Amino acid sequence: MHVRTCDDQQITVPFHIKQTGGEWDRSRTWVFTRLGDDALRLKHDHRHADGESDDVTMYGGDTADAGTAQRQSFPVDQFSIDMFKREGLDASTTNVWSVEVNPADQDGAQFAYQLSRSKALGAPEDRNFRVEFDLTSPIEVPPAPWGHETNKQQPTEE
Repeated sequence: MHVRTCDDQQITVPFHIKQTGGEWDRSRTWVFTRLGDDALRLKHDHRHADGESDDVTMYGGDTADAGTAQRQSFPVDQFSIDMFKREGLDASTTNVWSVEVNPADQDGAQFAYQLSRSKALGAPEDRNFRVEFDLTSPIEVPPAPWGHETNKQQPTEE
């Protein structure tokens, strides 16, 4: 992951995954948007290698509370629920995404992304996926995520 763009209203964070054969899947970009003073939105921009939007893209949610400076949670929004149902991904309709940031100037500096769903909220099974990135070991900036090589417009909610 790396922060690709950052301004007062939006941060884009591509998340590249190295495949078994050594190629990189550059299909995912997290898009964080400020919604006024007290709320944030997280959307998942998924693209194909040709830059076209995936059928399942721009899903996510808005913060339901103030969170903290280190952790924010994003319960699934109605746009995403409708898309997941349309695409046969009913298990995803209870998703909650969270991000945590321990700044680079602190011990244990890391960025963490987490996806949770629970049977208690209606999911068919509990699921907890978490990936942590070490912020103490900078990397060279990787190539642009698919669909972002130029100033191509990001998809929007319909």
